Amino acid sequence: MTSADLIIMADRIHTMGAPGPAVTALAVRAGVITALGTREDARDWRANHTEVIELGDATVTPGLVDGHSHPVMGLGLTQGADLSAVSTIDELIRALRAAPRDGWICGWGLDPDAFGGAPITYRPLVEALGTDVPVYLTFVDAHSALASPQALALAGITGPREFASGAAIVCGPDGRPTGHLLELDAMALVRALLPAGDPADRRRRLLDLLNEMAAVGYTAGNAMDFEGDALELFRALEASGSLPMRWRFATFVTPGSSTADLARVLEQQRLCGRRWRVDGAKFMIDGTIDGGTAWLTEPDVHGESIAPLWPDPAEYAAAVRHLAARGVPTVTHAIGDAGIEYVLKTLSDLPRRSPVPHRIEHLETMPADLLPRFRALDVTASMQPTHCTHYTRADHSDNWSSRLGPDRAQRAFRCRDLREHGARLALGSDWPIAPFDPRAIIADARLRRPAGRRNTEPVVPGQALTARMALEGFTTQAAAAAGLSDRSGRVAPGFVADLAAFELDPLTADPDEFADSPVLLTLVEGEVVHRAGARVSR
Repeated sequence: MTSADLIIMADRIHTMGAPGPAVTALAVRAGVITALGTREDARDWRANHTEVIELGDATVTPGLVDGHSHPVMGLGLTQGADLSAVSTIDELIRALRAAPRDGWICGWGLDPDAFGGAPITYRPLVEALGTDVPVYLTFVDAHSALASPQALALAGITGPREFASGAAIVCGPDGRPTGHLLELDAMALVRALLPAGDPADRRRRLLDLLNEMAAVGYTAGNAMDFEGDALELFRALEASGSLPMRWRFATFVTPGSSTADLARVLEQQRLCGRRWRVDGAKFMIDGTIDGGTAWLTEPDVHGESIAPLWPDPAEYAAAVRHLAARGVPTVTHAIGDAGIEYVLKTLSDLPRRSPVPHRIEHLETMPADLLPRFRALDVTASMQPTHCTHYTRADHSDNWSSRLGPDRAQRAFRCRDLREHGARLALGSDWPIAPFDPRAIIADARLRRPAGRRNTEPVVPGQALTARMALEGFTTQAAAAAGLSDRSGRVAPGFVADLAAFELDPLTADPDEFADSPVLLTLVEGEVVHRAGARVSR
């Protein structure tokens, strides 16, 4: 064979293919894997120019793919104070009082459970800061927010409004806003007033994020939006050097989109760079269970979550058909059982004009009769295990579970059932809704509780994935979801050299321990983008 540019050797190389002889060495040339074998075989692949990386008692896997993330939108969502550790109203008040006072006070990651079942209003904001400070806090689901009286006044919000989507300004019995804003259209009224980030700072923050993701084993990601300055940011980063991971974007299609809007989505499908491309369209058929905006067959305990985010779901179906007929793979956020069923029905009538299958995101609660339809329709199920393990509890005392009631909460996040029914299951983080570290997500998918919290009772433990299933969700299943099974997702000759190396073996290590396993090496197209203890320049 032709000599290699790079040889990697390790005690364990999981090819994620069919069982075969143990592999302890691989060769790379021009960004592609050219040979697999043993350390002894590697002697024949070497030349004077060949770089050799010996990883010893480590485990090499295909590079990991985040199935669902928001790298650009997340830059705005993570403005201000991180409130993810806040668990009570008193803690929220203390956190707000500790925040720097320089114009707007922002926060993100607030769990509605912090309100202890009490109505969500701006009262804690007023108690902490008074009525004259503009405050904007995003809840953990990123589909709802809390605004102070001053923020509402600046946005001209004095009462309820009609939106093209199912968004709402929550008002009290007196018709006055409580500060609680549901869904993106309502939230945008206040978000539009927030100070714009400095472009250079946003580029730096984005590059830092991508480097951090590469450092935990990611080689690719699926971005579920392409709005704002995404194009400028990714072009600017690539102009200054290689991206440390590759990205697929799906452009956002909102309720009320016109024919001209859909034409712009089609035009955007032509956009690409060396390690990024637009390849899909993102829809949302419903909102969230926590916010009462999901689409359920029966209302939640508050009488909410009874309607789609698209007031006329037939318009959603028409937009999906329009784009799919022109070769655009679609991605639909569907959380409630009625929403999931409607999306599956819509997809059942679509022609297949793209090698990339259509997909449905989140799938938080659904009945058994929907499970086999994913395989039958060749629809990808895309799920985020940490949504379950971080934001629900086994005793159903959390806001999500209590809204649904015990029967529907027991149908939560049916990862194992989907795999058992032959569905293609891609796993991801949904950053910044949940942390992006795939080691912890893999562990949580197996444990059905947060990694490292051994005394926490698992949530519906029968839905736990095996170690191999969890790793497949970030490798082989992720590649199939992108229509790339013939060139990525496995370690094999002819496949792109996207690789990750872990100190511990994800298939045999205790999952709590694997969640903290050092990542020794990450390669994208044969380029080292992360090496433990070393700074990688690009």
